Amino acid sequence: MGMKTAVSIPDAVFRAAEALARRLRKSRSRLYAEAVSEYLDRHAPEAITARIDAALAAHGDPTMPGVTAQGARILRGLE
Repeated sequence: MGMKTAVSIPDAVFRAAEALARRLRKSRSRLYAEAVSEYLDRHAPEAITARIDAALAAHGDPTMPGVTAQGARILRGLE
């Protein structure tokens, strides 16, 4: 059992989340917990470093043309 809390979200987001929970056969609590956990992971400094490392690995040697530009695009997406 986890911490119970109340949050306010827009009606449209709530309806979409309810539909997704039903489709995935998950409880609302589980859906929200997984969503917040994923959001926290994406914004953790080490996760950002891992994404940069993955982009560099996917595009080869960082001295290759285009790799610096790709890294810049990824970093802009994190803002």
